[in-house]
Amino acid sequence: MRIRRPRLPRTRAGQRRLVQAVMAVCVLALAPVTWLFASTADRLRTVADVPSAPVAVVFGAGLWNGVPSPYLAHRLDAAAALYHAGRVRAVLVTGDNSRKDYDEPDAMRAYLTRHGVPGGKVVRDYAGFDTWDSCVRARKIFGVDRAVLVSQGFHIRRAVALCEAAGVDSYGVGVDAKHDATWYYGGTREVFAAGKAVLDVVFRPDPTFLGPREQGIAEALAAPGGPARRGDG
Repeated sequence: MRIRRPRLPRTRAGQRRLVQAVMAVCVLALAPVTWLFASTADRLRTVADVPSAPVAVVFGAGLWNGVPSPYLAHRLDAAAALYHAGRVRAVLVTGDNSRKDYDEPDAMRAYLTRHGVPGGKVVRDYAGFDTWDSCVRARKIFGVDRAVLVSQGFHIRRAVALCEAAGVDSYGVGVDAKHDATWYYGGTREVFAAGKAVLDVVFRPDPTFLGPREQGIAEALAAPGGPARRGDG
């Protein structure tokens, strides 16, 4: 069976239309990424200079044999540093616990307590199945209206943009990561995830699970102990 190859336009007008069509597709494909960079340009900081906030939100990034993956451990290290520096007073760890043998939030809490963050200052969100779900649940379920978000650099812009859209006044700390295959995969994935982020902001779907309001964050903020406050209000 003979396979027919697509034929390119032979006329200049046809070639011009083809180039214009390709350019239009490229512009549409890159528009969500451009939006992410533009909307978060003044919202990215480091652990040392991020404005204080009541809560740090740490997004899940996978477990290896039941313990945080290296990427997730880097995020948790940054959250612990924020807590010990007095820049946040509580930490919300949000991740996947969709099956019994996989529990990101408990593993994240255990890691933080091993690194000196009191257990009463760590609140777990077991239904943070994606970034939008985590942001909406932080606002609607846990009552977070201002936070420092912690993730890798390739993800933090999307996290900030989505949490801002969900009603959480957010600054982002993008932690360093080795530029290995996982980093390049994550960066490539973000190009496509940016498109979903735009749809989430436009259509504002409910997360997989909502449920009743939880008092974990309010209780953690009211609990005694921890570093001195630094004007976080």
